[in-house]
Amino acid sequence: MTTALRVPEELSARVPAEQRGKGLDRDAVRLLVSRGTEVSHHGFAELPGLLRAGDLLIVNTSPTLAAAVDGRIGHARVVVHFSTRGDDGRWAVEVRDPDGRGTTRARAGGPAGTEVRLPGDVRLVLEEPLTGRSPRLWWGRVSEPGGQVSESGGRLPQPDRPGPEADVPSPEADVLGLLGRHGRPIRYSYTERDQPLSAYQTVFALPSADGAGSAEMPSAARPFTARLVAALVSRGVQFAPVTLHTGVASAEAHEPPYPERFAVPETSARLINAAGAGDGRVVAVGTTAVRAVESATGADGVVRAAKGWTDLVVTPERGVRVVDGLLTGLHEPEASHLLMLEAVAGRAAVDRGYDAALRGRYLWHEFGDVHLILPEEGPHTEHCFSNYW
Repeated sequence: MTTALRVPEELSARVPAEQRGKGLDRDAVRLLVSRGTEVSHHGFAELPGLLRAGDLLIVNTSPTLAAAVDGRIGHARVVVHFSTRGDDGRWAVEVRDPDGRGTTRARAGGPAGTEVRLPGDVRLVLEEPLTGRSPRLWWGRVSEPGGQVSESGGRLPQPDRPGPEADVPSPEADVLGLLGRHGRPIRYSYTERDQPLSAYQTVFALPSADGAGSAEMPSAARPFTARLVAALVSRGVQFAPVTLHTGVASAEAHEPPYPERFAVPETSARLINAAGAGDGRVVAVGTTAVRAVESATGADGVVRAAKGWTDLVVTPERGVRVVDGLLTGLHEPEASHLLMLEAVAGRAAVDRGYDAALRGRYLWHEFGDVHLILPEEGPHTEHCFSNYW
């Protein structure tokens, strides 16, 4: 994706679609459709007519957490974004400065040993950077009220050795309780005001047995409503649920994703394989769904049930093995997510789509418009589509 493109500030979606006018629902967003380098413009409610019987949508069921909590370092006010829970009970966190407008700005992470005081007599101690690539995210350990810090040894998550959920030490429950009592959804400066947590939950979100979830909403699925899902089912479109608990993606740093928890159930694996073996197209709803399903796909193109940690980064060089299409939000031109879009559609198609989105004044970010990338239609697929419609 060329970095010559710049998104004007006025194209940031500042509030959810349903708050932009009387009688609007979440699906009142625009839908840009790319088939190769050909683009067309639609409303999201037209999605059932753009898909066909036998197509399959892979959807992420991860719920969004109220992951932002106010705290203090010394006398300075800070905001902690809780990102990802490690196997040892530590959390990957990003510490940010309030900007005076209800949002935050980036600050330098660390140093090791920094103590952040949180509500309810809870302490967070920063221990080490998450990776050597960036000091933005740190592993931190949360104390229990009364100052008792877990003594369990820390370790980075190993994508091929996920730790058993039941072995996570007790401080995990304190963090989830802290978020439930004092947290709010992560909000970036392009939004107009705070929103309730419900505004950040998708129609596919399901509570996790262990309370885990995403630090930031899997936003590609946000425009779906129960009514639209019913319309898709009546058209013969199937759904395959997967889970990927997404971490914090800083608005300022477009870094490659780090390891995240995922799960692809056996039933979903069978549905995806069956769609790929037939005439149906496998369309992932969001980059998180792509990462989850491609992490469970072997070199032979077969999806198998899997769960644990994934460190997969989908690039044009790696390519995709099972995903035919992608429904996604509009990302900043510098964002690492765009490498995944190029892997699905090719650079020329992504550039053409983003040029059209800018010219068409589409809205960006989690409350904005969406982009459906489909394979180019050949004579056979065109015939099938016209007969079905």
